Amino acid sequence: MTFESNFILDKLPKHLKQYIKPQNYEEYTAINQAVWRYVMRKNVDYLSKVAHKSYVDGLHKTGIAIDHIPNMYGMNRILKEIGWAAVAVDGFIPPSAFMEFQAYNILVIASDIRQLEHIEYTPAPDIIHEGAGHAPIIANPEYAEYLRRFGEIGSKALSSKKDYELYEAVRHLSIIKEAEGTPQDLIEKAEKRIEELQQNMGEPSEMALIRNLHWWTVEYGLIGTLENPKIYGAGLLSSIGESAWCMTDEVKKIPYSLEAVHTSFDITKPQPQLFVTPDFAYLNQVLEEFANTMALRKGGLSGLEKLVESKELGTIELSTGIQISGNFTRAIAHEGKPIYFFTEGKTALSYREKELIGHGTKHYPNGFGAPIGKLKGINIAIEDMSPRDLKAYNIYEGEVVTLEFIGGITVSGKIITGTRNLKGEIILISFSNCTVKHHDQILFHPEQGLYNMAVGQSIVSVFNGPADLSSFDLITHKISDTTIKTPKTKLDLQLEQLYKQVREFREGENTTISRNKVFQELLSNHPEDWLLPVELYELAMNNGDSEFANEISAHLANVKRNKPSVGRLIDDGLELVDKNLVI
Repeated sequence: MTFESNFILDKLPKHLKQYIKPQNYEEYTAINQAVWRYVMRKNVDYLSKVAHKSYVDGLHKTGIAIDHIPNMYGMNRILKEIGWAAVAVDGFIPPSAFMEFQAYNILVIASDIRQLEHIEYTPAPDIIHEGAGHAPIIANPEYAEYLRRFGEIGSKALSSKKDYELYEAVRHLSIIKEAEGTPQDLIEKAEKRIEELQQNMGEPSEMALIRNLHWWTVEYGLIGTLENPKIYGAGLLSSIGESAWCMTDEVKKIPYSLEAVHTSFDITKPQPQLFVTPDFAYLNQVLEEFANTMALRKGGLSGLEKLVESKELGTIELSTGIQISGNFTRAIAHEGKPIYFFTEGKTALSYREKELIGHGTKHYPNGFGAPIGKLKGINIAIEDMSPRDLKAYNIYEGEVVTLEFIGGITVSGKIITGTRNLKGEIILISFSNCTVKHHDQILFHPEQGLYNMAVGQSIVSVFNGPADLSSFDLITHKISDTTIKTPKTKLDLQLEQLYKQVREFREGENTTISRNKVFQELLSNHPEDWLLPVELYELAMNNGDSEFANEISAHLANVKRNKPSVGRLIDDGLELVDKNLVI
């Protein structure tokens, strides 16, 4: 175990635990803590006016402090009071896994924190985005239920190979962009790769569509009226640049609806438009509208074809409730309906998400196939036949029969036994000496052993992943990139030490430190750094040392002249101090 568990985390399946990593709180430097403190002070000052009222309340309810990066163990002690938990991960994880965590009421938090150079925004998920952005709003019960339900539905969405390529490309960009010293040409190359993939995705998969919904609500959502919207999306709550930008008229505000599912986004650029939901309850309404379009609820030939195209482990559920999980390779159709399906490799049969005894992957290591539909010339489906009906049609133990299905599938062999569901319906019929054909093409021959025929007149549901999580080994996650930790130079370590001394002074751990000496060392060796002088200015003003404050202010004016890009950040930091903000 690399994390401290609680009753919520204890419910997690093993395949999700593979993504969890220790937070390693001691690895956060004093510079990291200063970045957190600056962003949080700035955010709370500004967001208290423009964020949904749940934000400020939620900071207290979820254990998010202004002055300290949150400790995951402390957060969990508080989060469990509202039925949630948090775990640390390394950056982006696959979308389906991310959503599955949400379905278990678990907040996934990338434990790294953005560099000072990216203090306003980073494409990489970090603890500011996840902790300060996502966590506070889940204290709102209506929104928390939306997040859980979104995870439940989203984790069942069918994806495509291109979705995974895009995920890997975005993960790669986020890692190299946050790594110190990455050449600009490499970043531009990674951004171009994402752009090329986005322009050549083809027909969007369910996962691509539901990711759009996630982006325009959970990440970049506004709530209220078009004239006076409030912020609730984590991407906006954690970006001191975009939270202000989004409130201007330059960002178009659109009433939230199912149309958002067809609005793509670019993670590398500010958003040109945002969607406004009237309230959190409406989010669930739109989510249910989208779920009604998914193979999860529609099933049928289109759902089966989507699953075949995805080339991912998935499940189909037949009208009797029997569920077949595996890698589906093709389907045979007749008049727009599936009449036979095939899996390749390990396959398992389940009923109500529980594997049928004797029908796991050990029994079906090389695939599975079965007919779907009604028998030719008989109006009543096999599953609806009473014991008297079954006997009349010779579907009975010990009988040698040929079952001819609509569409040209025939199953010929000796019936050994049948398996029934809780309603008493036949869900599986086992044959010996069996031959299965589609017209003249043999699909199964007697030498292959017993033939277990799944029974169902239609496919009612198709979804990502196995029906029973224990049927397959899902602990196979491999990532091509991991967060890059650049070796620190002597100057880096020296600057960290200066930040540490100032932090210790402010918190009363060591009040003997000479702030003037720290400032002179900063001027000599780190003249471009702006955040530590802002912190020193705060201490000087709080102590009534106006002469020292003026000296620091003059230095910061030079920094602004030499590096205009940080001018607004410096001004905002000084403004917070001059307001004498008490949080």
